[in-house]
Amino acid sequence: MSDVFDPSRSPAPYDALLLLSFGGPEAPDDVVPFLENVTRGRGIPKERLKEVGQHYFLFGGVSPINDQNRALLHALRKDFADHALELPVYWGNRNWAPYLTDTLRELVRDGHRRVLTLVTSAYASYSGCRQYRENLAESLATLQAEGLPVPRVDKLRHYFNHPGFLEPMVDGVLAALAELPADVRDGAHLAFTTHSIPTAAADASGPVEDHGDGGAYLSQHLEAAGLIAAAVRERTGREHPWRLVYQSRSGAPHIPWLEPDICDHLEELHDAGAPAVVMVPVGFVSDHMEVKYDLDTEAAAQAAELGLPVSRSATVGADPRFAAAVRELVLERAATESGRTVERCALGRLGPSHDLCPVGCCPARTPKPAAAGADAPRLGEAAR
Repeated sequence: MSDVFDPSRSPAPYDALLLLSFGGPEAPDDVVPFLENVTRGRGIPKERLKEVGQHYFLFGGVSPINDQNRALLHALRKDFADHALELPVYWGNRNWAPYLTDTLRELVRDGHRRVLTLVTSAYASYSGCRQYRENLAESLATLQAEGLPVPRVDKLRHYFNHPGFLEPMVDGVLAALAELPADVRDGAHLAFTTHSIPTAAADASGPVEDHGDGGAYLSQHLEAAGLIAAAVRERTGREHPWRLVYQSRSGAPHIPWLEPDICDHLEELHDAGAPAVVMVPVGFVSDHMEVKYDLDTEAAAQAAELGLPVSRSATVGADPRFAAAVRELVLERAATESGRTVERCALGRLGPSHDLCPVGCCPARTPKPAAAGADAPRLGEAAR
């Protein structure tokens, strides 16, 4: 018999939550060093990085992502305090301050030995999951080399189909529909956007049994988009045609990436006579630079050139419902680690994701150690 989920349960055995994100520059002088961090090991010349950095310079050299993480950090701490969940929340980034390794040092010096991690990516993929796990393993190895205690670090499951992630986006689509002119609103198409990745990476995303055409990356995005579209239909009484499309492609042009691009899709819809489009950034937790530039700037300019009315729905960001979902996921994982059976909240046909990334899940081109998985190195962890 399953226990009824009780949000008042203790987070034990966990004694801290780590918010782990990508990071972004916060001043013009930060842009190139930030991009050097992101592209480390690829041998990209500094002049090329300056060209890439023009997107950031359009916004004063400041990415919104760090401020959005601060807002999410505040929302999590408030929700935890409001529900008497005594679990400190820390924040670290892969590519900019506060850096992950520095945050882990702070954690262990504060006495924490069992850490649960929230990654600001809801879906399975190398770049959205395993690469974060590789960064965790690298940082933990650094702590060990420095003679510091090495905590056990676990990762919250993928939350793409959790109602606390989906419901704010449904409201965002409804608000974006309301922004469109009344005469085109009812016929608007929904363009669900996410980050394009190489098709080979998509095909290998998720556990081995999910590998194939698009892998878990594609199936999870389609599931989330379908659930949002169905909820919008239920709330409005109207069927809005929808499609999953992609943005933010980078890399060599000869390597196949997921398509179609959002700008190409807007042109196709215009040519087909679609009256309007709502762009729904389903693949992103917050309105960071790729949303602000690729959708609000580049795609919006494309739509204006076509004469196609568009609006863009909000991401989840620091919505209180998302903070509550994180609390529920923390308590769910804590109960599981304590040997209790709990109801695992997930909408749709795919059900809740795995707690522990299995061997072969979202493999890297060059194998590297990765924490928080079945193949994680032990590193003499301080708590097992």
